[in-house]
Amino acid sequence: MNTKLLLLTACLALSACTLNSPMPEAPAGGPLQPPSPAPVVEVLTAAAPPPDELTPLLGYHQTLRRMSQGELMKELSGLGQQQRSQRVAVQMGMALMLTRGSGDLARAQALLDSVATSADVEAAPFRPLAQLLSSNCAETRRLSEHADKLAAQQKDNQRRIEQLTDMVEGLKAIERTLPARPAPASQVTK
Repeated sequence: MNTKLLLLTACLALSACTLNSPMPEAPAGGPLQPPSPAPVVEVLTAAAPPPDELTPLLGYHQTLRRMSQGELMKELSGLGQQQRSQRVAVQMGMALMLTRGSGDLARAQALLDSVATSADVEAAPFRPLAQLLSSNCAETRRLSEHADKLAAQQKDNQRRIEQLTDMVEGLKAIERTLPARPAPASQVTK
């Protein structure tokens, strides 16, 4: 489509040049001759570009993002019933990336890695997208594990704070039960 547009633009530019060219001057005493016609430019039509494999998948991903968890599970079920292909593997990986089940992110990464590293000719158009999504899965898993560690540390810190607070309260209770100290006697000077 872009090559056709480029060729059309080039033709229009050439024709504009011939329309705006100055008129030749008439020979002395002779009639004015019309300019010679512009040469005909034959437009070569290039073979139609191969269909884009990724644009529909990007639209599919946007559709998946708007689905509820129940709809995602139905979509996964439907994809599981389809014949295995590189496209279906990428679609299943996309869907698994959005579900919140334990292990789904790892399953998505495994599916996407299988497409990204496949030597199959059918996988060629999907490899870059599969690599991108797989690295996204890996980063999300890393961040999730880091968040889990931070949550565990926070829980441990909260437990320690509660223990220390209990100890301080216990010490305050003990201090309240102690008899009051006598006031220090002033020293008598000789």
